[in-house]
Amino acid sequence: MSANKKDNNMAEETPTKPKAPRRTSTRHRPVYIVDGSRTPQLKAKGKPGPFHAANLALSCGQALLARQPFEPSDLDEVIVGCVMPGPDEANIGRVVALRLGCGKKVPAWTVQRNCASGMQALDSAAKDISLGRAELVLAGGVEAMSHAPVLLNDSMVTWLGSWMSAKTLTARIKTLAQLRPSYLKPIIALLRGLTDPVVGLNMGQTAEVLAHRFNISRSEMDAFAVRSHQRLAAAQDNNSLTEIESLYDTRGHFYEHDDGLRRDSSIENLAKLRPVFDKPFGNVTAGNSAQVTDGAAMLILASEKAVEKYHLPVLGKIVDTEWAGLEPEQMGLGPVHASTPLLKRNKLKLEDIDFWEINEAFAAQVLACLKAWQDKDYCKTELGLSDALGELDQSRLNVDGGGVSLGHPVGASGARIVLHLLHVLERNNAKTGIATLCIGGGQGGAMLIERATG
Repeated sequence: MSANKKDNNMAEETPTKPKAPRRTSTRHRPVYIVDGSRTPQLKAKGKPGPFHAANLALSCGQALLARQPFEPSDLDEVIVGCVMPGPDEANIGRVVALRLGCGKKVPAWTVQRNCASGMQALDSAAKDISLGRAELVLAGGVEAMSHAPVLLNDSMVTWLGSWMSAKTLTARIKTLAQLRPSYLKPIIALLRGLTDPVVGLNMGQTAEVLAHRFNISRSEMDAFAVRSHQRLAAAQDNNSLTEIESLYDTRGHFYEHDDGLRRDSSIENLAKLRPVFDKPFGNVTAGNSAQVTDGAAMLILASEKAVEKYHLPVLGKIVDTEWAGLEPEQMGLGPVHASTPLLKRNKLKLEDIDFWEINEAFAAQVLACLKAWQDKDYCKTELGLSDALGELDQSRLNVDGGGVSLGHPVGASGARIVLHLLHVLERNNAKTGIATLCIGGGQGGAMLIERATG
């Protein structure tokens, strides 16, 4: 065997090590978050909710822009994250911008990165500001999950095509005879959209995968869920969710609070629920999973030039953002894969971050992230670290509840957790926070922010 051939074989047999993050922050100009608002998150209740997606974004956007010292037409662009816009909401970002009175000259666009669409909108706005292509941007996310479409299957669509092309009575009778009951079976877009088409697992099944991998018990999941409800209840009682703008529908009803809160939630009550995604042996239930909800969150991002020009107050600034990919069947670990290089690049440790928001897609998923950071083998083999990253203090994590208690409107959650984290930092006179979430399809996103001080 030649030396070269031997070397090549050895190279093939050597296990591939995870690549160490080599990227550096590409921020050229500071990016400030000036202000933000969100709607209450309304739980889907088996029928379309009172608001379409564009109306949700419009409601919180109107309240937000109404208190600014500039006109909506002064914005350089509008960016909205949304996964399932309605049939009358193509490029919902543009629809919202026009309805907000931004005028025809303000460009607007829509982004889609599954659960992180709202955060992607913020990151896209931040990059444009950082590179000098924009000074003032309205960005955020929205989702009306209760309005997710019900679709016709291909057989029914094909049959309808034949029916429309049948011109004579004979042709129509012949086509009608070809109609089969199976053609009428609908496709539920919400269920199909929450299933990964590559690995064939729905999001709840990926949570079961993580629960098994990290030995997370049903009682641990339920205890986490109860705490989420308790924290949201305390936040509502203490009026801590000041970023919420009330919603008003056309029937004279108003909505002031996230209505998925269960104040009577207990481990005993949750233990009675049956598994949903891995019957009958699983542990992920409706009670320890994020709720299906409708909601929107919008933020104003600005350059230093815009802050000075309009004398804008500043909530904080976006320091850095990271996106990561991993196995789709373990997508819930996305926060670990995105936050770890973010910390490393900024020379920070877990304990250096004052407060965290990890979107609660599932209790099992968040708990798996915490356990992964404490697992030396996982950190070495999957993250390229020399040791376990450490333990995240849960008293600084999701202090006012999360997706399990207040819901997860997929297009909005990434923007909501960034906005709320800024309010948490302000309330606690703290400086640094990370908002992070898992993304269907096997990705993770994380945003490092700092509160304005002085």
